[in-house]
Amino acid sequence: MTEYWLISAPGDKTCQQTWETMNNVTSKQNNLSVNYKFHIPDLKVGTLDQLVGLSDDLGKLDNYVEQVTRKVAAYLGEVLEDQRDKLHENLLANNSDLPAYITRFQWDMAKYPIKQSLRNIADIISKQVAQIDADLKTKSTAYNNLKGNLQNLEKKQTGSLLTRNLADLVKKEHFILDSEYLTTLLVIVPKASFADWHQGYEKLTDMIVPRSSQMVSQDGDYGLFTVTLFKKVVDEFKLHARERKFVVRDFTYNEEELAAGKNEITKLVTDKKKQFGPLVRWLKVNFSECFCAWVHVKALRVFVESVLRYGLPVNFQAMLLYPHKKNTKRLRDVLNQLYGHLDSSAVQSSGAHDSVDIPGLGFGQSEYFPYVYYKINVDMMDTKV
Repeated sequence: MTEYWLISAPGDKTCQQTWETMNNVTSKQNNLSVNYKFHIPDLKVGTLDQLVGLSDDLGKLDNYVEQVTRKVAAYLGEVLEDQRDKLHENLLANNSDLPAYITRFQWDMAKYPIKQSLRNIADIISKQVAQIDADLKTKSTAYNNLKGNLQNLEKKQTGSLLTRNLADLVKKEHFILDSEYLTTLLVIVPKASFADWHQGYEKLTDMIVPRSSQMVSQDGDYGLFTVTLFKKVVDEFKLHARERKFVVRDFTYNEEELAAGKNEITKLVTDKKKQFGPLVRWLKVNFSECFCAWVHVKALRVFVESVLRYGLPVNFQAMLLYPHKKNTKRLRDVLNQLYGHLDSSAVQSSGAHDSVDIPGLGFGQSEYFPYVYYKINVDMMDTKV
């Protein structure tokens, strides 16, 4: 399980006491979770009205930043292709793995100066992530187009003889070139009809050069044959060939065009390799940016919600819990016993497993408890965006 619970409770005599009490009952006595202090600096509070408005906006920002973070992670997995199993080691936040980053969270003073108002900090994060989102769209579109063009060309190199590019199968000596009267056609013949072709191709129309057919290539279902004939009977030959289920491929032997076609695929392969490294680096850097921004939004939400719930002066302890598997219900019960006195209506509602939206409390949260609570799921591997 990769889910953490970010909670806060009002300070007892000291915030350290709040931490010790919670840690004792959940970790030391009952072994329900591993707990960490979550450090939130002294942020500017502002007015009550500002906090209420901000609470709702931060909820939307939280969802948006998480969505972009998961989008970047998912696209990195897509770009890695055969190396997708290396995705996990590439998803780092500030050069740490994700659990290490959130369990040792330190506010980034340089990026998000705490002298700014809470609204300004939220706007800085919003603009930063919106820019990453826009850049991701541009970069992914360009790279996907390149990849798509390359795949289409590669399909033409490897498909059935009926559809594939024939340029890499034929040679100059297979064709009569620069003749005023004669031309060479390429014909696809089903394997079951090889004998039929050999016995009958000279009789499909007049003016076919005897014994001019040779097999150039074959795959599991078809053979590729040449036939030389007079130009003026080409249309008639095509008609009679079609009646016998022989397919004449439109093909003109032109060395410059063939070389250009081969060069195009080489160029696309080179371009893709050239773009791969910088794109992976960009995705790694901006995944880290997004993930760190997301955890800062969580910190902002805890701060705002704690001030709204527990009042001023600011006095609360934020804590990060990593619940042990299968113990989540018991952990929830223990926390409700510990903090139920803060809001009895929340205990009743969580006991009934209903999600409630109490006006002025929780501000639209789907899960409401007597203590401030936010979930952080750091599993980015199977992201559905």
